[in-house]
Amino acid sequence: MIIVLKPEATPQIAEKLLAEIAERGLKPLHMPGVERVVLGALGDERVLAELNLESHPMVESVKPILAPYKLVSREMHAHDTVVKVGDLAIGGRGFAVIAGPCAVESRDQTRNTAREVKAAGAVGLRAGAFKPRTSPYGFQGHGREGLRILREVGDETGLPVVTEVMDTADVDAVAAQADAIQIGARNMQNFALLRAVGQAGKPVLLKRGLSAKIEELLLAAEYLLAAGNEQVILCERGIRTFETATRNTLDLNAIPYIKQKTHLPVLVDPSHGTGIRDLVIPMSLAAAACGADGLLVEVHENPAVALSDGAQSLYPQGFRNLMAALTPVVQAVGRQMAAAPAPRAAAAPAEVLA
Repeated sequence: MIIVLKPEATPQIAEKLLAEIAERGLKPLHMPGVERVVLGALGDERVLAELNLESHPMVESVKPILAPYKLVSREMHAHDTVVKVGDLAIGGRGFAVIAGPCAVESRDQTRNTAREVKAAGAVGLRAGAFKPRTSPYGFQGHGREGLRILREVGDETGLPVVTEVMDTADVDAVAAQADAIQIGARNMQNFALLRAVGQAGKPVLLKRGLSAKIEELLLAAEYLLAAGNEQVILCERGIRTFETATRNTLDLNAIPYIKQKTHLPVLVDPSHGTGIRDLVIPMSLAAAACGADGLLVEVHENPAVALSDGAQSLYPQGFRNLMAALTPVVQAVGRQMAAAPAPRAAAAPAEVLA
């Protein structure tokens, strides 16, 4: 429920109403605005009805939240959320490009690729230390050693680091090294993992599942917000359809639809969305044109020898071409390319549990 208070309602009245909502076992929300104070109550609406808030002298209106995802919905939060990943802001007027290799293969490979993407204008570094692979014989990543390498390279380049977690047992280790935690497509509905990551205190990049409906993506995000984490970024990475010409079907019409339904920022992953290197640049431009807040792009110093996803990874020159082509498109839709955060002093290595 959304409870809109009258302009003359005092903070004390708002606090009293929030306390009454909490006493009934509902989750209270306080959303002070410029002209009105708005309260929220999540839980059994039959219990809320017993409070008879419509008759309270300081309540202007009481409205149900129609969407099944409450905290994610624009009904509850009308203004766009801007998520801070390290010193990088995702959302708002900026268009952020986060790039890097599919996997951390070695220190040199990760460092060289990171330097290339930063020089071309990337504002964040992506790479996987833990790699979910369809085949049990594929390269699974270097795990916690990969996390150490990624953190080291992120500190050297000043780029905030985004990397995936696959298991609840690794959440603390990943949170200790990453600036944002990615939940991959295969784990979008791993509810135990969603709850654990939601409680980890780090921004979350949530990818759409391989066959997930948009509502299922938003309900997965609701798990994260319900666990107390409001710093959530959604990612459209293509869905599996009957089409076999590309690895997935990049569902770009989902971007404006999601932006209408939720206040969370949305990135597009054209690398997984197509699986074909030559399609990454045109689909990236289309993503910028249709309202995405940024991109998640795979780049490798030499994709021909990549241990995973080489066919969809851009060469450094291809990434430079992408960044040059993006700028006029981003400006044409009234936005600007996000600036790279200022370099940070290298921190002492974070402890990673063995």
